[in-house]
Amino acid sequence: MPEGSDGVPASQTLDRGIRVLEHLAATREPQSIATVAAAVGVHRSIAYRLLRTLEAHRLVERDAEGSYGVGLGVVGLSRSVRRTLQAAATPELARLVQQLGMTAFLVVRDGDEAVTVNAVEPRDSPAHVAFRPGNRHPVHLGATGLALLIPEEPDAADRSVLVDARARGWVSSLGEVIPGMRSVAAPVRRPDGSTAGALAVIFVDQAVDDAVIGPVLVAAADRVSAALG
Repeated sequence: MPEGSDGVPASQTLDRGIRVLEHLAATREPQSIATVAAAVGVHRSIAYRLLRTLEAHRLVERDAEGSYGVGLGVVGLSRSVRRTLQAAATPELARLVQQLGMTAFLVVRDGDEAVTVNAVEPRDSPAHVAFRPGNRHPVHLGATGLALLIPEEPDAADRSVLVDARARGWVSSLGEVIPGMRSVAAPVRRPDGSTAGALAVIFVDQAVDDAVIGPVLVAAADRVSAALG
């Protein structure tokens, strides 16, 4: 049985269930019971019981083929993550939507990934990009990931786009995370200057000038940073 950091035995069942969720979140594609069982290192019957229990709590969901993916129940849990940051960012997300007519969202860093924890979509736009909390992607990709890296110390291995982003305070990307989608983002900083998260907008209009959107994101992120201080 696995042990916690303090040497106290952990729950084997809970440990396996968490590893199932981590596997499904990392793969981002529906997985068969056999695939989950192999990834977690358990018998297929055990994987089945774990998945059915998680499904009962809406933490995983089955598709028509019987494969499993992360469920909407995870979104409900994520709403309480970093509540102070979300409380400060939500009004600014709404302001960005009203000002720009684009979907706006808040991301935070989780290890080597950027994770969306809140998103606000336009209500009166004839067309916009739907973006849901829980989305993950590598932190070194996309405007949102790179924005989380802006406050960090420069490194010789930094991408040129990140070097440029540090000079102006915002970053843009095209198709790095979702093909065809454009995004602009700016970091939210804690009082000590470290990264708390990032505000971003996502859109498809190729005529939009990033140089116009960027300073708007910076101003919004700065207001959130001030609220945190």
